[in-house]
Amino acid sequence: MTPVDLVLDCRGLLCPVPVIRLAQRIAEVPAGGTVAVEADDVAAATDVPAWCRMRGHEYVGAVTAQDGTPSYVVRRVA
Repeated sequence: MTPVDLVLDCRGLLCPVPVIRLAQRIAEVPAGGTVAVEADDVAAATDVPAWCRMRGHEYVGAVTAQDGTPSYVVRRVA
């Protein structure tokens, strides 16, 4: 798994809140750093990669958090 610089716990939050939280906080990591968005809303599986394409960040992929929640990893480009 890619090491992450920031983990956002978005469990229980529905679309579009996980992506809004990502947008609000991605500037906290340096360029090249990664953010993991832990979200149990099924929409996050398409929303996070789509947001990355729109904003120019790299979608690294999905992994599973220790509790089984999907975690969507994003690399900050600039």
